[in-house]
Amino acid sequence: MELKKDINTVSIDMLLIVHSEKRRAAQGTHSDQQADPSALLQRRGGFQGVGNGVRRWQKLEGNELHGTQLTVEVHPRDAMPQLLKKFSLAKRLQGDKNGNTRPRQPGGKDAHAYPWDRSSLKSMSLDLQQFEKLDIYASQVTAKSGLDELVSDLLQEAHTDLERVRAIWIWICHHIEYDIVAAQEKDRQAFKPTDILRTQKTNCDGYAGLFERMCRIAGVQCMTVPGYSKGFGYQTGQSFSGEFDHAWNAVYLEGRWHLVDSTWGSGLVDTTTSKFTFLYNEFYFLTHPALFIEDHFPDNKNWQLLKPPQSLRQFENNMYHKSEFYNKGMLSAHPETPMIRTVNGKATVTIESCAPTLFMFMLNGKQEHGLLSLRKNGMKLEVYPPTMGTHKLQIFAKGNSDIYSSVLEYTLKCNYVDMGVRLPTELHQPVGPSWFSEQMGIMKPSHPDPIIHTSDGRCSISFSVEEGISVLASLHGDDGPITEETQRRYIFQLHREKRTELKVQLPHAGKFALKIFVKKRQEPGNYIFVFNYLLCCANTKVNWPMFPESFGNWGQDNELLEPLSGVLPANRHIPFKLKLHGIAKVLVKGQDTWPLTLNHEGYWEGSCSTAGCQEVYVMVLENANHSFYSYILKYKVNAQ
Repeated sequence: MELKKDINTVSIDMLLIVHSEKRRAAQGTHSDQQADPSALLQRRGGFQGVGNGVRRWQKLEGNELHGTQLTVEVHPRDAMPQLLKKFSLAKRLQGDKNGNTRPRQPGGKDAHAYPWDRSSLKSMSLDLQQFEKLDIYASQVTAKSGLDELVSDLLQEAHTDLERVRAIWIWICHHIEYDIVAAQEKDRQAFKPTDILRTQKTNCDGYAGLFERMCRIAGVQCMTVPGYSKGFGYQTGQSFSGEFDHAWNAVYLEGRWHLVDSTWGSGLVDTTTSKFTFLYNEFYFLTHPALFIEDHFPDNKNWQLLKPPQSLRQFENNMYHKSEFYNKGMLSAHPETPMIRTVNGKATVTIESCAPTLFMFMLNGKQEHGLLSLRKNGMKLEVYPPTMGTHKLQIFAKGNSDIYSSVLEYTLKCNYVDMGVRLPTELHQPVGPSWFSEQMGIMKPSHPDPIIHTSDGRCSISFSVEEGISVLASLHGDDGPITEETQRRYIFQLHREKRTELKVQLPHAGKFALKIFVKKRQEPGNYIFVFNYLLCCANTKVNWPMFPESFGNWGQDNELLEPLSGVLPANRHIPFKLKLHGIAKVLVKGQDTWPLTLNHEGYWEGSCSTAGCQEVYVMVLENANHSFYSYILKYKVNAQ
């Protein structure tokens, strides 16, 4: 059978089943069991007849197809070819391996409601665990010289359209490197699938073209979508015009269109070195359209798959949450605009998350001028820019790994600086106790708020400590005599009724960071920073001395009632009162030695003279049978 010469013909992988015209005329029936060719094709989602069908296919494709041939196989009317039993003819015609079909444009049933309803990061219900075996297999398939062979290998473990798309996605994301040079040249014709397989490098157009081609070979409808993106080099508040700078794909699964970006799924470009690094990103596989629109704006608004669709101006002005924002369980952030104006010199940012998360921030590249407090469902950040003008605020979050990833960026506009809110340089994040400090063994704090105001320069902070945990604290201020050697001497640590108490005396007025560290006693290694308090004192008369220096034998449950000052006056009799556990004898040694006696309340009491000495020590004998004493406290004596 030949088609008329004025009909452009096209080859089809699967054989079209056409009954002989003579047989059809002889049967004289159009029953379902003995239907004509057009009826058979129509029932299976095909054409309205072979000739009309080719014209209709060409109309959908939008271009002319020449020089090919339609293959026709004639079967007896009751025969069912094996190929037809195995495959859906309509599905194969939707996307044959030569990629000659153009799938339908998206419609209302493809659209998702905007804004995001928090239901899922994906546009369809997925259990990623179901892909574990397939992902491992697809990532290990080696590159082939031809696409047909490669796709055939990938589909060995893929049995549904979803699995076919997944296998192709995983292979591209793990094997194709982003070519920065080619991207800068903006040559959209530079990469053909065969060239990409050979070099395993391409730009975004190459990624999208390769993905579409492989999906078509696998029999899955796929489209390449050009548009604008908030990708490499994007600046907050940037406008978009002129040539499109990116391309991605839409795939048709389970009766609906879905969005993927294999370029961004494969890795990232370092902004400082302009080098590409493979770093798989699950976020860009079947991304929910209400999230995809944050950094992808298609040339055709229908490909947003949103109702209502967004305008380009909205795309430019909307808050951009990076993929890691959602990957790490963030739900929302406030303010919802990328530019913030300070109020009375302060800007406040809050983030809601679905699980406890660690955060940090950087203002103009430094972890300064802000108070970040953790919450079980997010965090709160108060920022005080040190100068008027424009500032860059970055917020980072930490997931299951030890790496903090950037999740948000804001531009701060500051027109007023409150000089009275200067924060200590050493004030690290987070401030105040939280779920994290509980996790590290510090519970039930006496001061749940991160800021402590003291009128006389002294305060006492207590909390329960998990058994086996050792606590260390240090005081940090920007002005005054505090050095690294004396940072812990303005804090005296006591233990009372299973609670740790930190007595703090400030050397002068101002703001200080009180840092809290913990460590498991039985494990080697350094203390780990947990959180800090901000201590504030406006009293300019404050001038407290350091506490006495304590040594390793100062027990965890010891108490010092007096003297608390680490600097004693000269030529005075100084009273001492301590509670020490498991001690046989206690001596105070200056120019001479004075014993302390144990009273009925369990305190060691007595006094000593500071005449003729520069230092005073408290010494203990742990066992009456021992003959040597250990130093536990050291005081300095003022010069005469």
